[in-house]
Amino acid sequence: MQTLVDNLRSGRRVIAAELRPPRAELEAAASRDAWIDTYHAVRSLARDGTFVFLTDSAVGSREEDNLRHLVINLGTDVPRSGVVPFLTCKHPLEFCLSYADRAHHHGFEALVVLGGDKSLGPPRSVDHAWQLREEIRHRVPNLALGGWANPHADATAQVGHLLDEHVHAEFYLTQIVSHHSRGKVERFLEEGQRRGLSLPGLFGVFYYRSANPKTLAALKGFLPVPIDELTREFAEGASAEEICARSIRTLTDAGVRHFYISNLPLGRAALTLHRILEKVG
Repeated sequence: MQTLVDNLRSGRRVIAAELRPPRAELEAAASRDAWIDTYHAVRSLARDGTFVFLTDSAVGSREEDNLRHLVINLGTDVPRSGVVPFLTCKHPLEFCLSYADRAHHHGFEALVVLGGDKSLGPPRSVDHAWQLREEIRHRVPNLALGGWANPHADATAQVGHLLDEHVHAEFYLTQIVSHHSRGKVERFLEEGQRRGLSLPGLFGVFYYRSANPKTLAALKGFLPVPIDELTREFAEGASAEEICARSIRTLTDAGVRHFYISNLPLGRAALTLHRILEKVG
């Protein structure tokens, strides 16, 4: 399996999956069952040639050490080039640097390094993610690093961050977007093209499983959620897979090349992704 960066630079479309590890506070039996589901999901996706991102404290709550569990349980039949862990700055600096050492030692070829939500959980060990990427770059120069951008924010500033000489990244991921935010994505892409941004990016698309008001309201605390539009689409009979596929189709028409799909159900992640891509066409 070629590396993520090789695929992003080759011109081939990449549609990856983002999975969330179990929460650290789960009781032993529940944690074990959740990790079994996680292993199966990672294996089935990676064996299928799908790149898998595994988050780190994605929604402010403490999650288990994703790297430690991957190393112990994935075995040798899953290519490490197909799995890309996340690392946020919301750990002590020495832990973060040791994490990068461990990732490289165990054959992982890429790492996404993010700041982490400032309003929730422990404080960051550095003010900005680029500072941690800089430290990791000095320590583990052969590890490909991923950054972050938010197309919902000011396009000039966001593209500027990616063009900065201190970005220390070979690729970037974006905040969740959808067919309802096409205009903002187009502005971001136009700004990147105007300024010669060559760094490849994967745009996040969320798999909304329903229009449950409580769920959507809770999600809105962490990402932009078009609640009224989603509620209308589900009420009109659209399936979760179709709504996700609409985002991919619409944003592809806008010029997006690569995607990662977030919130796939662990027990049937590969099957759900396959159904989404069938509807993308």
